[in-house]
Amino acid sequence: MLCTIPMGETTNYGALAANLGTRDARDVTEAIASNPIAILVPCHRVIKKDGSTSGYRWGFKRKRDLLAREHRLSHLKSV
Repeated sequence: MLCTIPMGETTNYGALAANLGTRDARDVTEAIASNPIAILVPCHRVIKKDGSTSGYRWGFKRKRDLLAREHRLSHLKSV
């Protein structure tokens, strides 16, 4: 599921949980937090329902920077 989130876009834990057929976003959060290959499986593209970023195994700054870079790159591709 995570690999289907396009670069430059995000989803939230609850929406991802619903797509997986569960109501418990905490299960999704725990699974994402244990992702050992975040570069290949883009768990940084999952954010809180209110649009804010949450914890990230490799640090908040890295998550924020990855999202910002992908957002810029995706807009360059569309020009």
